[in-house]
Amino acid sequence: MIFIIFSIFLSSYLTLAFKVWQRLNISSFQGIVFNYLTCVVVGSIVNGHYPIHSIRDGEKWLPWSLLMGSMFIALFNLIAYVTRKMGVAIASVTNKLSLIVPFLFATYFYGDSATWVNNVGIILALAAVALTCWPHKQIDDSSLPVIHGPKLFIPIILFIGSGMLDTLITYTERTFLNVSNKDAYLILTFSVAGLIGIMILLYQFVTKKDLFSWRAVLAGITIGIPNYFSIQTLMIALDQYAGRASFVMPVVNIGIVLFSTIVAFYVFREKLSKLNWTGIFLSVIAILLLSYR
Repeated sequence: MIFIIFSIFLSSYLTLAFKVWQRLNISSFQGIVFNYLTCVVVGSIVNGHYPIHSIRDGEKWLPWSLLMGSMFIALFNLIAYVTRKMGVAIASVTNKLSLIVPFLFATYFYGDSATWVNNVGIILALAAVALTCWPHKQIDDSSLPVIHGPKLFIPIILFIGSGMLDTLITYTERTFLNVSNKDAYLILTFSVAGLIGIMILLYQFVTKKDLFSWRAVLAGITIGIPNYFSIQTLMIALDQYAGRASFVMPVVNIGIVLFSTIVAFYVFREKLSKLNWTGIFLSVIAILLLSYR
């Protein structure tokens, strides 16, 4: 359970760091790119070397690493776009509701055991996430643009993409990874995300659409280190709870919402409505039900 707690704490730190970036007017895309480069450096130090041999030997998991790295940077920036254009509530709900995708995958494709109590827990979890992220009455909804046309599909894409990413983590951990190659997989995955980001950044610099920022570099470093270990601890948790991914993934996602919301309330002084507190209460109940065996 300790690695689940670490994963929740580290992932929550990333979410809260983005709020600080917004206040300091730090380029989110640049910060995200330098975050992935930091992950590569940290992973290489933890692993003892950069796993170039995995590319040379053509490891079976290499195509999945390429896919996962592409999804990493795409979803990070999609979350930023939805938050900026449609509001924090829509971004949070569509991202965290994705917990149902890996739960269903682990239950019906891998045959993870799930009792009726666990099923009630997943229903409560969905309700808890929605209520916890529900906008407060005092939020000026008029400040948000009207959502219509193709934009309506963007939150759906975020929902599906986030669910697929969590499912991909579960699949690769079960099918290809072990203690000896877990770090190599993560390093190459972050390398793909970082390489894609660098190419986009270079284009933006050349076309004068963005300017290099040392503040973004420092911001990326401050989240890159915990970002690497948030994924590593999640994979260790999945390994420790073999056959119970339908428990691990929902608990992690609910825990992130719960912890981030409470910290935002006390640290950033964000106001919470009765619905929000109801969601927090349901999160605790949902975790207990999902843990029941």
